[in-house]
Amino acid sequence: MTNIWAVAYKELRSYFVSPIAYVVLAGFLLLCGWFFWIYLAQFSQMVQIYSQVQRPDLLEQFNLNDMVMAPLLQNMVVIFLILLPLVTMRLFAEERSRGTDELLLTSPVSTLEITLGKFLGAGLFFLIMMGCTVVYPAILTYFGDPEMGPILTGYLGVILIGLSFLALGLFTSTLTDNQIVAAVLSFVVLLLFFAIGWPANTVGETTGAVLQYLSLTEHYQDLVRGLINGPDLIYYVSLIAFALFLTQRSLESLRWR
Repeated sequence: MTNIWAVAYKELRSYFVSPIAYVVLAGFLLLCGWFFWIYLAQFSQMVQIYSQVQRPDLLEQFNLNDMVMAPLLQNMVVIFLILLPLVTMRLFAEERSRGTDELLLTSPVSTLEITLGKFLGAGLFFLIMMGCTVVYPAILTYFGDPEMGPILTGYLGVILIGLSFLALGLFTSTLTDNQIVAAVLSFVVLLLFFAIGWPANTVGETTGAVLQYLSLTEHYQDLVRGLINGPDLIYYVSLIAFALFLTQRSLESLRWR
């Protein structure tokens, strides 16, 4: 466990001694803040319009969770598609390009510890990103009365999707020594898992069910509505574990070359 934390600390520290952390954090918060302002302004405008026409029955249907937080969290996932490959591209590709991978792989640290340490370091940076967005539900709670249940489960879904993206990106980073190639490969893989369920209604029933099950976003829909289902959690945990297994096997192949 000590080795895992040592690797994780090294990776987390390396983010903040380079421009990557600050560029990713600034871009992420800028986009999230923009979307939050748009959805909140639209909500406020609609409330004002229906207040003027004296339609309290319609005003009761307006919900901060459905009209502000849910679309904001869904847009976060789209932002992850672009930014998280930048977070994972350097994890192994940079080691290989600098030649430090030989030192890492010949050190008295197992490939499993290396894999978990790298993933933990990237995951901690990701949680810092998500922690910066807590200000949005805090603002809604201070000025309004949103339901905290759907917000918490929505955040859980976003975090699980983000960790899945990181695990997949970690694997693609082991396949090349070029960081740009690693980022592109990661983006392609993430986009595939993001959009794989889109044609589910146009193919056969069995194939459609399989595509829907493989879709990352399909398992997120219940979470953003405040429902926690065991199969959804199992899917994300299984995907993360499978991606980390592939990463560890890829490192094993590099160690024996």
